[in-house]
This record gives sequence, structure tokens and C-alpha cells, in this order.
Amino acid sequence: MRKWILILVIAIVVAIFGYNYIYQDHRDIESEQAEFTMTSSEINQLFSENSTSAEQKFLNKTIEVSGLITDINSNDITIDDKIFCQFSNNLETSLEKNENIKIKGRVIGYDDLLEQVKLDQCTIINQLK
Repeated sequence: MRKWILILVIAIVVAIFGYNYIYQDHRDIESEQAEFTMTSSEINQLFSENSTSAEQKFLNKTIEVSGLITDINSNDITIDDKIFCQFSNNLETSLEKNENIKIKGRVIGYDDLLEQVKLDQCTIINQLK
């Protein structure tokens, strides 16, 4: 009888830890401290020279990138035609093309075809006019 109770307790503990591991809280990139701060040209150069090593260094890391806005949509911005920044919500600011900006986001990869570094969960750090 004790053996069955012990097995049941172990199974319950394993189930609780498994559930908590699978359903972890999502990262809040906005409140995280950026691990790297650089310009769009610097990070794009690292990816274009050796995308494998750059992905190992930056993938899933929070970074701050600054540069000139070259394209704006309802929930994404392209910086210097090199960095694609996707926001979680629609943009409600008065951003304009050819405006300097600093953005924080999580690196999700590099698009070899467009030669762009992809960021998601982006937030605007500051607009530099």
C-alpha cells in the first residue's frame, strides 16, 4: 500500500513540475535590460559576414538598435533597410520616414534573401529628431 502511495505522490510531483515547465510565463522584452546596444549597420555587418556565428551570439537576446526609419507600417518598422522590427501592438506614435530612432527588441533571426535582421516584441526607446 505504501508503495502505491509513494508512486502516486511522485507522479503528482512530476506532473506539477512538467506543467510549470511547459507553461512558463512569457518574457517581457520591454522590461528586460538589453544585452547589446549597437547601430543597424553594425549588427547587419555581423550577420552578413557570418550569419551562423552571429545567430549563436544574438538569437533570442534582447538588443537595442538605432538608425534611420526607412519604412513604416501599422505594426512594424524597417530601420536603414537592414533591421525589421515587429511590434506587439499597432504603432500609435507620430513616426515618420527618415527619422532617427532607437528600438529595443528580441532577435529572432536573419533573412538571407532580404539581408535583414528580424526583431520582434519591439518597443521604442526614443525618437531622435
